[in-house]
Amino acid sequence: MSGKLARYTGLAALAATLAVGCKGRTPSSSGSGATAREPRTGPALALLDLSHGVPEQSAGSAWGLGPRKHSFDEVLRAAERARKDADIKGVLVRFGAASLGNARAEELGEALEKVRKDKAVYCHGDGFSNQTMFAAARGCTKIFVSPAGEVETVGIAAQVVYMRKLLADELHLTIDFLQVGKFKGAEEPLTRDGPSPEARASLESVLADIRASWLDAIGKGLTRDGQARPNAAVSAEDGPFSPSKAKERGLVDEVGYLDDARDAEKKATGAVREELRFGPGASDDGEASLSGLVRALGSDGVITAPIALVRATGSISMAPSGGLLGGQEGITEKELGKIVTRLEKNDAVKAVVLRIDSPGGSALASDLLWHRLMRVRAKKPIVVSVGDMAASGGYYLASTANVIFADATSIVGSIGVVGGKIAVGGALEKVGVHAETFPAKPGDSKAATRAAYNSPFVAWDEPTRARVLESMTGIYDLFLARVSEGRKIPVEKVAVSAEGRIFSGREGKNRGLVDEIGGLDAAIAKARELAKLDSDAAVEVVENSPRVLEALGGGGGADEGGEESRAQRVTQVAKSVLDQVAPDMVPFVSALAPLTGDEHQAAAMPYVLVVK
Repeated sequence: MSGKLARYTGLAALAATLAVGCKGRTPSSSGSGATAREPRTGPALALLDLSHGVPEQSAGSAWGLGPRKHSFDEVLRAAERARKDADIKGVLVRFGAASLGNARAEELGEALEKVRKDKAVYCHGDGFSNQTMFAAARGCTKIFVSPAGEVETVGIAAQVVYMRKLLADELHLTIDFLQVGKFKGAEEPLTRDGPSPEARASLESVLADIRASWLDAIGKGLTRDGQARPNAAVSAEDGPFSPSKAKERGLVDEVGYLDDARDAEKKATGAVREELRFGPGASDDGEASLSGLVRALGSDGVITAPIALVRATGSISMAPSGGLLGGQEGITEKELGKIVTRLEKNDAVKAVVLRIDSPGGSALASDLLWHRLMRVRAKKPIVVSVGDMAASGGYYLASTANVIFADATSIVGSIGVVGGKIAVGGALEKVGVHAETFPAKPGDSKAATRAAYNSPFVAWDEPTRARVLESMTGIYDLFLARVSEGRKIPVEKVAVSAEGRIFSGREGKNRGLVDEIGGLDAAIAKARELAKLDSDAAVEVVENSPRVLEALGGGGGADEGGEESRAQRVTQVAKSVLDQVAPDMVPFVSALAPLTGDEHQAAAMPYVLVVK
């Protein structure tokens, strides 16, 4: 028996074991809150359990095994299926203490509002944040909060951390950072103690747009049976509130536990049982794990549906990090490039929907992926759906679409380039460590400086800075040209909205960076229209996980040569720390990781921007 056949046989046996283990699996009472005595038939409530989070893209492994962490597009489909199911009399949404981005909250609220027109939607939260209240206000018939919870509607804000004093005055580091675009703000967190007027104007403008959309949704959403709640919109920025005060202010309807919300909805709808439709323990988990394993056994993952949904989430880099047991994180030219090429060649796929949530990253990877996507667009339509953000390199990819959809609260733009390094030579000199550079031309200090310009021990001189800036300007001009070609608008018009400025989805539409305000469902509908398909044409998600046999061959987690690059190692160290203390910062830090390796330009958000 050959080695390959032996591997297939062993994995097939494992698949058979899993099939037996998964068969007849029912949700646990801890996951759904349902009891074992509930009837198996009759009118039901559909439970959407969001308490474990709703990521844009599921975290998985090469094996495709284990509990499935559902993704955002799946909860939208679950809500729509519940709306159409005659046996489902109402929907119960368990928020728990979930965290959502503004755009995802906006889309979730829209999806639930659609259900609410036909069926009751009861929502329960252990507590509510700005974002979960955003979704609940728009989509829920009744809102419950736990007795010991809190409603933290405190208004919209973002923070940028400035570190000049620490880095320069205390640690004596040399900051060599450049930017193309006066609004890019690349140097500011490292070289200033506060924002420049340009950076402040850009941030305050986008936050004002997001706030307006947020308040509008809460004000309109918290209207029941035609009766507006006059205090609700005002209270949306006046928290945090205790449960009783939130009820008094009209932000929630009842104070109670999850089972109180369930009992109330069953009484109101006549439902006698509950079906877990989304979340840990949902009935499709076993099937998904098994099908994931079958795909991982070495198939090419051929898509047969006419609409392919591709999720592009996280920072952009050339090659993946991770390993055999770890899933791929972020957008990589190596992995996403393979998917795009397969879709280009697959005649069964009539249109592609690209869901983007990214602060950007490698300028090189962004341009290579742009080229691949434009090849697809030459054969079939591409529709982009922007999640919370398509900034810098993320917008670079978005510009390949025939049509771009974004939510009003999405962030788009940041068309600009950053580059640079932090030199530690001066700091080491303070503690007695000296690094000497020996040029091939003895006595030529200029040659030494230029040859060692990538070294962390040497600061850039002005001629070197000029050369680096010249290269970055070339990338910036290329960025403008790519957006101009993809959007079919003059470079001059792109330039007006470039220089690193960021915009809300609403303002992006006004400037021609976005075509339509809407979410993922609207983008899929447009793809069907452009491809001249039926309104119910099937959609298939293209999974971005390595095949088992490839992983066994040693490809995962390395570059083409099998060794992790310095940038990947730095990213992994930073990520391991940030995952524990500030997970929202991970995509932004990862987006700048190419600058710690062999790349000198990044099309990335140059600072952390988390809107809460």
